Amino acid sequence: MRLRPIRRRDAREWREVRNRNRDWLRPWEATVPPGLPQAEMQTFGQMVRHLRAEAANGRMLPFVVEYEGRLVGQLTVAGIMWGSLCSAHIGYWVDQAVAGRGIIPTAVALAVDHCFFTLGIHRIEVNIRPENRPSRRVVEKLGFREEGLRPRYLHIDGGWRDHLTYALTVEEVPEGLLNRWRVRQREAV
Repeated sequence: MRLRPIRRRDAREWREVRNRNRDWLRPWEATVPPGLPQAEMQTFGQMVRHLRAEAANGRMLPFVVEYEGRLVGQLTVAGIMWGSLCSAHIGYWVDQAVAGRGIIPTAVALAVDHCFFTLGIHRIEVNIRPENRPSRRVVEKLGFREEGLRPRYLHIDGGWRDHLTYALTVEEVPEGLLNRWRVRQREAV
C-alpha cells in the first residue's frame, strides 16, 4: 500500500474505480448544493489542476491510494490552516473490492504522520456521517477520539447531513500513528 500525489494520467484508472463504486460511495460523498457556481461538473483534468494548485498553496494534500500497484482510492488532507491553529481534516474513499483489508487505516496513519512530523500540523479531524459504520471503524481502530455531532455539517447526496467529528493531536501519538496502528494489528492477532 502506498500514498502518492494524484496525477492527470490517473484519469482512466480513477474513473474506472469510481464508476464501479458509484452506488457504494454515493451515500457518503460530498455534493455541492444546487445553484452554486461550483455545481458545474469538472473534468478529471480540471479537478487535478485545482487539487494541485491548492497543494502548491499549502492548503491541501491530494493523494491516491495504491494497493498491489493499482489505484484503489483517494485520501485528501484538506482545510490546512496554519498560524495558531495548525490544523487540517482528512477525507477518503476506497474501492469496495479491497475494503476491510486495513488499506485505509494504513493510508490515514501515513498521512497523519506526514502532517504531524514533516509539516508541523498539530491537529487532524475526520468528519463522518453517523450511519457510516465502516468509515467510523477506521478512525476508531486508529484511536481518534470522538468529539461530538455537527448537525447538518456537510452537503451529501442531495441534503445537509449530520457528521460525527473525530480528532487527534500530535501529543496523542508521540510514537507516530502508523507505529501505533502496526502495534494494534499485531496485538489483535
